[in-house]
Amino acid sequence: MRLRHIEIFEAICQAGSLTQAAALLNISQPAASKILAHAESQLGFKLFDRVKGRLVPTREADILSPQIGQLSEDLAHVRKLAANLRQGRQGYLRIGCAPAIGLGLLPRIIQRFHGNTQAAFKISTMHSPDLVEGLLTQALDIAITFDDHDHPGLHRIPVGTTELAYLSREPAPNPVKLQQLTARPVIALDTRDQVGTLMDHALRAAGITLDTRIMVQTHYVACSLVDAGCGDAIVDLLTGRAMLRPGMTLSRLDPVIAVPVNILVHTSDPLSLLHRDVIDAARQVCAALQDGSPDTCR
Repeated sequence: MRLRHIEIFEAICQAGSLTQAAALLNISQPAASKILAHAESQLGFKLFDRVKGRLVPTREADILSPQIGQLSEDLAHVRKLAANLRQGRQGYLRIGCAPAIGLGLLPRIIQRFHGNTQAAFKISTMHSPDLVEGLLTQALDIAITFDDHDHPGLHRIPVGTTELAYLSREPAPNPVKLQQLTARPVIALDTRDQVGTLMDHALRAAGITLDTRIMVQTHYVACSLVDAGCGDAIVDLLTGRAMLRPGMTLSRLDPVIAVPVNILVHTSDPLSLLHRDVIDAARQVCAALQDGSPDTCR
C-alpha cells in the first residue's frame, strides 16, 4: 500500500463515507473513489463493504488495521520531526523511562527544557526489558531506568540514586526501621521489578518476613492502593513524593536501601549536545530530590 492508500483507508474508517473522507483529505469525492479503487486493485481484495449507506471495513481490512495504524503513527512522527527541524529545533530525543521515573523524576528533567525552542522530545514509559529492546533496535535514543545491569551493545551512565521509602496512612516514625514493617500489611513490588528485587534482598539479609497481601508491578499503583486504604507500601522515594496525598506519611527506611538511577544509550550512538544536557539535568534533579526530606502531607 502507498501512503495515499493508507490516508484514504484511515479517513474512511474515521468518516464512514467516501464523501466525508474526501473532505477530511481536502480532495474531491471522485479522487477519493479512485484512490480506494487503486488500493483494492493492488491488494487484490475489497477493503470496505457498503452497509446501510455507510462503508464498513471488511474482515481483511480489520486484520490490516493495526499495522496501518502503526504506519500512520510512524508517519506522524516523521512529520513532527520534519516540522521541528523546519522550525530550527535541531535537538530531538526519543526518551524511554521506567513508569516510576516517568512519574517522579522525568517531569522535573523535562521542566528544565521548558521554553527551549531548540529541544523536542518523544517520551515513552516501559519496563526495563522493553527499554533495552528499544535502545538495541534504535527505537529509543536514551533510557532512564533503575536497572543497574550492563547490557551488551549499551552504555550505562550513572546519574544518581534514590532510595526506598515507607508510605502509609498511619502515623509512622521517620526514619522507620525495617523491623517495624512487620506490624502492618505491606503492598510489595514484584521481584521482577529491579526495585522489588533490591527490597527482597534487603529483607532476606535482615531475616525479615513481611505480611504481604498485595503484590504490584508499578510504584504508582502501590501508592494508589495506600491512598485507598489497602495497606502500606514500600516504593522509591521519588514516586512516593509525587504521589503523596493528604493524610499520607512518607518515611525513609533505616537502614537506607539505595536505588541507582541510570541512563542507558546505544554504544554506537554518538552523544549529541541534547543527550549531554539531559544527562546533566538528570544528575541535578536526582541530587536536588535526594536532598529533600519526606514528610506528612496534611
